[in-house]
Amino acid sequence: MTFDTLGLRPESLRAIADQGYTDPTPVQAQAIPAILRGRDLLAGAQTGTGKTAAFVLPMIETLHATRGPGPIKLRALVVVPTRELALQVEQSIRTYGAHRPVRSTTIFGGMRMDRQVRALRAGVEVVVATPGRLLDHVRQRTIDLRRVEILVLDEADRMLDMGFIHDIKRILQQLPAERQSLLFSATFNPRIRRLAEDLLREPLSIDAAPRNAAAAPVRQVIHPVDRSRKRHLLTHMLRGREIEQALVFTRTKRGANRLAEQLGKDGIRAAAIHGNKSQSQRVRALTAFKKGHSQVLVATDIAARGLDIESLPHVVNFELPNVPEDYVHRIGRSGRAGEAGTAISLVAVEEQDLM
Repeated sequence: MTFDTLGLRPESLRAIADQGYTDPTPVQAQAIPAILRGRDLLAGAQTGTGKTAAFVLPMIETLHATRGPGPIKLRALVVVPTRELALQVEQSIRTYGAHRPVRSTTIFGGMRMDRQVRALRAGVEVVVATPGRLLDHVRQRTIDLRRVEILVLDEADRMLDMGFIHDIKRILQQLPAERQSLLFSATFNPRIRRLAEDLLREPLSIDAAPRNAAAAPVRQVIHPVDRSRKRHLLTHMLRGREIEQALVFTRTKRGANRLAEQLGKDGIRAAAIHGNKSQSQRVRALTAFKKGHSQVLVATDIAARGLDIESLPHVVNFELPNVPEDYVHRIGRSGRAGEAGTAISLVAVEEQDLM
């Protein structure tokens, strides 16, 4: 199957070809035709499976096909859990709309409200937003959601894990009943099923991500090690080039800061990224990592959600997460787009149950 069999217009096919893609991923092959037909969708898909393009491409097509005369108005809303994912999705809208653009903007915390208000007043068709800041705009009446035709909840499971369920319900109250709704989630736990029942109408269900299944190209390795020796082992692997470059996960923000500082003292170029960092600090750290200026990016689960890092060879679980879904999300940062990757877990005896 190729993209030109999915019902996309030549402008979209050109944008896809510009990125070097020829064949759709499974979630794209199933989702794109259904979304173009106007169906609601419940899709299970992990990051790295092409899920963003699976909703961005048909969303752009639908907005163009149904665009009427008059001023530009907000017609599509994408709600995501983190600012990093918001930026990634909006970049995809620009990329896949290169030959047939739509006006879009992002709304998230950590940026001045007045800049976002100016962008909204200038006229946009698509808003990509995190829940809290979106509700700030709703309360200040700087955004009107009453004419939204397409709603996308991306990484819905993570939003529920982060405690956004009440915010999501408040957002839904602002939307018109007649709309197309698309829900993407890496897992289909009972809370996601309940949300889907409230949100979707006769949805097509796609499961391109079996529950708690790790990405196939990722080799998973466990190193038993005393807790006090974890940093020494990690430094040894980095110095010996057993690990070229790695995204390293800790459980806490304080732990991320401490590990990055300790690695720095060991002569390893490292930076930390977590919720207490400002947007500019997070962008600088991520950019340096992507350009190879730093060897290690230490992150918490929430901060790493939605990070778009191509060709990441290693993910290291410095500390194991408490739930299997977070493990799946973590190691899915590697092995993206079919490329091989390795996930290394440093497991102390106290973490045997988590392993």
